[in-house]
Amino acid sequence: MVRNLRPPVVLGLVLLCGAAWAGGPGMTVTSPAFEPGAPIPAIFTCENRDISPPLAWAGVPADAKSLALIVDDPDAPDPAAPKTPWVHWVLYDIPPAIGMLPDSLDAAGLPPGVRAGKNDFGKTAWGGPCPPTGKHRYVFKLYALDTELYDLHAPTKAKLEAAMKGHILAKAELVGTYQKSGK
Repeated sequence: MVRNLRPPVVLGLVLLCGAAWAGGPGMTVTSPAFEPGAPIPAIFTCENRDISPPLAWAGVPADAKSLALIVDDPDAPDPAAPKTPWVHWVLYDIPPAIGMLPDSLDAAGLPPGVRAGKNDFGKTAWGGPCPPTGKHRYVFKLYALDTELYDLHAPTKAKLEAAMKGHILAKAELVGTYQKSGK
């Protein structure tokens, strides 16, 4: 019974649950292509091949049924005067056990079960960094969910976030940067 726990134990449980929801020390998302906070290589941008970067994750809660990934640019259109995040990639129903996504994914080549949503380029695929001016941040947000979302019919970021509401077990983030050559 909870009432028999001493206050430090209750506080510890509250802190542990809060850390787990926030992604805590357990869940991480990384890329072998770039370090956290570092520039995203040009091959993954509009100035080169515009392919999706490889991603890997660890520490997903054992009871997670699926993962969702949203990649957006909070500095759009100009880091000096950001207006609204620009969405570059929306994926969901990612099986947690696969542990990674290889580079160069397109809508036709997604791993089994993975579904794509619509980005702000109007595509159900990766749309690489292509900032009009300045150095932008690109935030890769990975969510562990207690359910599969099934076919949401190419949801936008907003529709996916609404479907995830109440189902998020953990969240992890990876931030990369990009600035066009000569800009």
